[in-house]
Amino acid sequence: MKLSPINQRRIRNFKTNKRAYYSAILFLGLFIISLFAELIANDKPLLISYKGELYTPFLVTYPETAFGGDFETEADYRDPFVAELIAEEDGWMLWPPIRYSYTTINYNLQSPAPSPPDSENWLGTDDQGRDVLARVIYGYRISVAFGLILTVLSSIIGVAAGAVQGYFGGMVDLIFQRFLEIWGGMPSLYILIILAALIEPTFLILLFLLLLFSWPSLVGVVRAEFLRSRNFDYVRAARALGVRDSVIIFKHLLPNSMVSALTFLPFILTGSIVSLTSLDFLGLGLPPGSPSLGELLAQGKANLQAPWLGITAFMVLSIMLTLAFFMQEGIRDAFDPRKTFN
Repeated sequence: MKLSPINQRRIRNFKTNKRAYYSAILFLGLFIISLFAELIANDKPLLISYKGELYTPFLVTYPETAFGGDFETEADYRDPFVAELIAEEDGWMLWPPIRYSYTTINYNLQSPAPSPPDSENWLGTDDQGRDVLARVIYGYRISVAFGLILTVLSSIIGVAAGAVQGYFGGMVDLIFQRFLEIWGGMPSLYILIILAALIEPTFLILLFLLLLFSWPSLVGVVRAEFLRSRNFDYVRAARALGVRDSVIIFKHLLPNSMVSALTFLPFILTGSIVSLTSLDFLGLGLPPGSPSLGELLAQGKANLQAPWLGITAFMVLSIMLTLAFFMQEGIRDAFDPRKTFN
C-alpha cells in the first residue's frame, strides 16, 4: 500500500527528529520484548525432552507423574528431584535467561529477603524473595499496555466529543460545557481512591475508572479548532452541496484539528502510567501479587536498607516516561504542517 505524499512527509519529518525517532525505537522495542516476558523470565522451562518426546511447560501444565514422579499436581521444575527424574532418561530442559517468574519465590537466598543483586538474581529480590528483574519486565508490560490503551480510548472519546461540541455549537456546546465544568471540578483522585477501595481492582476496572477522568483533557482543544474552522469557506461549500455532517467532521475538519490534539497525547500517556503507579503505590491498584512498578516503589520506601528496590523502580519509570514523552513529541511535530526538519 502506497502512502500519500502528506503521510510520507510526516514519516520523513519524524525520522529526521533523531531524539524522537530513537526514543520510539527504544520505547516500542522494550515493549515488544516485554510482550514475550514468559520466554524471558519464567520458572518453567521453555522446552523439555523426556523419553524422546518434547514438552512445553511454559504453555501446557504437566503433572509430576508425566516425568515419573508420584504426584498428580503440576511438576515443580526447579525441584532437584524433578530435574533428576528427567536427567535419568537422558532428558534435558531448556530454560529462559531468567529462571524466575514475577510470582516465583527464591527459597535458597544467601541472605534474608530483600537480598542484594547477585549472579542468581541480577537486580536482587524484594521483601518476599521474588526476583526484581522478572517483576520489572512483567510490570513494564502492564504499565505500557495500560497507558497505550487508556490513551487510545481517551483520545477517541475526547476527540469525538470535542468535534461534536465545536461543530454544532449553540445549545449542544452550552450544555456540554456546563457538564464539563461540573465533571472537571470533581476531585478525581479522591473518587478514584474511594472507588478502588470499594471495588476489587482489576486491570479492566482500573482502566474504566481512569478513563472516566482522562477523556475531557482533549475536548477543549478539539472544540476550539472546530469552532474556528466550521465557518471556513470549504466547510460552507460542503454544506451547500449537501455533504453529511459526519463526513464534514471526520473527513474535512478532523484531520486539520489533530495537531492540537496530538499535543496532549504525551501528557495522557505519561499521566496514565503515573496514575496506575500511584494507585499501586498506595495499595489501591492492581490485585496483590501483580507485577507493579508502584508496588516496587512502595517496597523501596518500606525497605530503606535495600536501596536497589527504590533505585530500580525510579530508573525504570524515569526512562519509560522520558522515552514516551520524546516519542509523542516527535509524532506531534510530524503532524504539524508548520514544522519541517532539514
